Amino acid sequence: MNILIGTVAAAALIAMTAAAPALAEDVQLMDGVTARGGDNPLSDAGKFKKDCPWVIGMSHFGVNANTWTVQVAHESEAAAKKNSCIEKFILLDAGFDQKKQVADIEDLIAQNVDAIIVQPVTSTSADASIAKAVAAGIPVVLHTGRIEGDAYTTEIQGGAEHFGKVMGDWLVQKVGNDGKIWVLRGLAGHPEDTNRYNGLKQALEGTNVEIIAEQHGDWQYDKGKSVCETLYLNNPEVDGIWSSGADMTRACVDVFKQFGAAIPPISGEGNNGFFGQWIRDGFDSISAEYAPAQGAAGVRAAIALLEGKQLYKHYDYNPDGWGIEKVKQYYRDDLSANVWWPTELPEEKLKELYGNN
Repeated sequence: MNILIGTVAAAALIAMTAAAPALAEDVQLMDGVTARGGDNPLSDAGKFKKDCPWVIGMSHFGVNANTWTVQVAHESEAAAKKNSCIEKFILLDAGFDQKKQVADIEDLIAQNVDAIIVQPVTSTSADASIAKAVAAGIPVVLHTGRIEGDAYTTEIQGGAEHFGKVMGDWLVQKVGNDGKIWVLRGLAGHPEDTNRYNGLKQALEGTNVEIIAEQHGDWQYDKGKSVCETLYLNNPEVDGIWSSGADMTRACVDVFKQFGAAIPPISGEGNNGFFGQWIRDGFDSISAEYAPAQGAAGVRAAIALLEGKQLYKHYDYNPDGWGIEKVKQYYRDDLSANVWWPTELPEEKLKELYGNN
């Protein structure tokens, strides 16, 4: 009798466990991503649960803005391809056009997709459309840029202030309390640019470090090189450079080499081309981490919601900066300068997209 009761109880427990939603803590979005502390509500269990197959849409703020944004698209598509429940993955490119992003999200709503992932062009460009999607019962995952509204279902945010402060704190140590620095910013108006810059300002608080030049290089190599050439010709006497993105860092390093000048301490980012430069030329630098695999994390968040799992409203991604020894572990001389680290792309895909041969 006791055996029978125990067997029935065990079976009931198994059934209850199978029916219960997975805890939010059990959902692994990406290495280094954690639920934010403090007031952080959970989505309702099973609210967005749907049977397979699914159609997931993504509004990308600008696929061809630079090599990092291209890889975000590749990482997102690869993550979607790995899940057999995703029948179709629709990636729309806003091209940094606010009106285009609004139209893209409303197009995805009209197609009755099962979930939408949004990388906002600006802090307000997607607010109204996201609210419409959620009102239509479509969960919305936000990443790579914060917005002013809060209608989205969940967000995964690389701490832009953290990113900027990691580089700023390092640079202050290198240039000293009275150093003079250049600041290379990203795309004007983009929330990531604004918030990374705010992180730099936090690092400069209480110091006498002076920003003697500040320009937007749009996170691009060509624009960054033009900016750095102009700054150098105007006044080459600079103690250090805070660069908001590795493509601009690479460009600035090339400018100093072009003029035969010593390369000042300059901040960088997890880009293969920059890593190669740093290793070869031996200048002082730090690599802030901002993985393009955030694209894959956004897809995994959408999958979790459609599986009926609960997610927290806010997730943060605030990794430490990388030194030269860690950089040497990641650098690949058999891949092009356009790869960004860390990545989740499989080896065969890396070689297909970025192989030097």
